Amino acid sequence: QVQLVESGGGLVQAGGSLRRSCAASGRTVGSSAIGWFRQAPGKEREFHTAINWRADGTYYADSVKGRFTISRDNAQNTGFPQMHSLNPEDTAVYYCAAGTYGLDPSAYKYWGPGTQVTVSS
Repeated sequence: QVQLVESGGGLVQAGGSLRRSCAASGRTVGSSAIGWFRQAPGKEREFHTAINWRADGTYYADSVKGRFTISRDNAQNTGFPQMHSLNPEDTAVYYCAAGTYGLDPSAYKYWGPGTQVTVSS
């Protein structure tokens, strides 16, 4: 079993940045892709970023392309999403997940509990 622990959420002003992490424990996720999703109030969970296990493949949703970046350190079993130029529309609960590289939530077997990110105008 894999447990994912997220950190780095919080409150930030529009235009600001957040540096987040997603650490896995219980079993290595070195061979798994790591994906990030978010869910705003009243909306469905949506994909925004993924990185494959070799860290040579990344994918960004159009809504975050050019503003969010992603990296991972398999030795630490941790992924590092960086969020820049944040705006109030980025306010949501953010989830990391480990599984098969893809855009659909069903591709990911393990999920973190989610962290709140709030962007004030």
